Amino acid sequence: MDKLCSLDQALSLIKNNDTINIAASGGGFMDADLIYKGIEKKFLDTGEPNNLTIMHVTGVGSGNETGVGRFAHKGLVKRVVGGHWLWSKKMSQLALDEEIEAYNLPQGVLALLTREIAAGRPGLLTTVGLHTFIDPRLDGGRMNKRAQEPLVELVNFQGREMLFYKSFPINVSIVRGTTADEDGNISVELEGLDLHILSSAQAAYNSGGIVIAQVKRIVRRGTLNPRLVRVPGHMVNAVVQDPLQWQTSEGEYNPSICGINKVPMDSITRLEFGIRKFVARRAALELRPGAVVNLGIGIADGVSNIAAEEGILDDFTFSIEMGVVGGVPTKGIIFGAAWNPDCIMSMPSQFDFYHGGGLDMAFLGMGEADPLGNVNVSRLGKRITGSGGFIDISQNAKIMVFCGTFTNGEILVDAKNGKLTILKEGSNKKFRNQVAQVSFSGEFATQKGQQVLFVTERAVLKLENRKMVLTEIAPGIDLQKDILAQMEFTPVIAENLKTMDPAIFKPERMMLNNQNVFSHFGNGQAIQKLRLAS
Repeated sequence: MDKLCSLDQALSLIKNNDTINIAASGGGFMDADLIYKGIEKKFLDTGEPNNLTIMHVTGVGSGNETGVGRFAHKGLVKRVVGGHWLWSKKMSQLALDEEIEAYNLPQGVLALLTREIAAGRPGLLTTVGLHTFIDPRLDGGRMNKRAQEPLVELVNFQGREMLFYKSFPINVSIVRGTTADEDGNISVELEGLDLHILSSAQAAYNSGGIVIAQVKRIVRRGTLNPRLVRVPGHMVNAVVQDPLQWQTSEGEYNPSICGINKVPMDSITRLEFGIRKFVARRAALELRPGAVVNLGIGIADGVSNIAAEEGILDDFTFSIEMGVVGGVPTKGIIFGAAWNPDCIMSMPSQFDFYHGGGLDMAFLGMGEADPLGNVNVSRLGKRITGSGGFIDISQNAKIMVFCGTFTNGEILVDAKNGKLTILKEGSNKKFRNQVAQVSFSGEFATQKGQQVLFVTERAVLKLENRKMVLTEIAPGIDLQKDILAQMEFTPVIAENLKTMDPAIFKPERMMLNNQNVFSHFGNGQAIQKLRLAS
């Protein structure tokens, strides 16, 4: 059966009040924007489809009109269940204006919930989200007052507190691939990610719904390599071709992102000498040989650049929650993939590994932190950013390193002769008496025996005995003026307060090796002991 159809034919399959699962990610990865744009135009022209529920596991878009932003019109959408909200300012504004029901659930939870829906199971049972704003005892994942229906329940299972995320039917799955044959088989050979396109298609199919696919090219039936097919044709109802489809929002095609070939490491951009590099360098000192590591978006992803620059990249296994293992993570808007990856797996499979405790270390950003070690990244000021994979990762990594500038806002610094000077302080304090929303619970981390560190450009703090302990300050930094006066609370000052390595603040390479690296957490043997203890 020929599945190729026009855009209008595909759009006619979407009905009012449908629940749509979008299998895409930020920066244009797997982004079926021709279809999204078509839905938007049809609604603006005719008022239909309307009252849609959108489920997007990751952030989708590039912070502009694309991705989830195409659906950000009053009346087009009634509910959004999203893993990350940052890539659509318009949709976030609709949530703030109480025009839609807005929910934020962890990215990994949503990826695995999609698979549970596909399997016809009642929902996902997990500890992920406990003691955070996802927990019904706090916000239950609700991001505004209009979101009333509970999507997550606190349950006691065999004497353990757990969260139960309830399944719901998927009416439409929108997926993207590189190539489709006439039977609707979808391959992904030029894509940088697999994401959850198979689970999404299965969820819609087994819910009695439809699957619409966007691809770059069409080939004759029987000519696709079956090893490259991610969605079999019997699940697909309609295939729409977009010959202008780009791999990401920043480029039509990069073979080193999809694994077709690899680029030399020296061609990957080095971090500029400045505050971002200082944080990444200090954080990189915590890397342990043999560790399996997750890197978060933003300042934390610079750790891999430092490892590449220092020639120690092969000593660790870096991974990204979207399903990438190995290589150097892509940056900025196109975060989520990697240059020179060793493996690209499905996102649900990656989160199986994460939820099961496979991560030795994680380096994630932080919006604000408090004296109990709680961290907020999901709701900062009047912005709804969402948690993305932050909760899935931070609750399950054995060692958790939070990375960020010491204060929020534009900070200007200077570094000379291995000493740091603050030229202009940030406009807002990051270390607060109480965080606005709990994305990470310091108390829960302590109960589980996690090791937690906070790395900034001028200081390092450690969560110890349920207190924040200042353990290091940068050379050239004044303890009172540059640190204590820039915090709303006073941390415990370590008796053996150390000075951060001056090499961090010098332009030449640090010459990292396993012998001269200082760490709070020991060496490679400590990683093995940590795994055994878990």
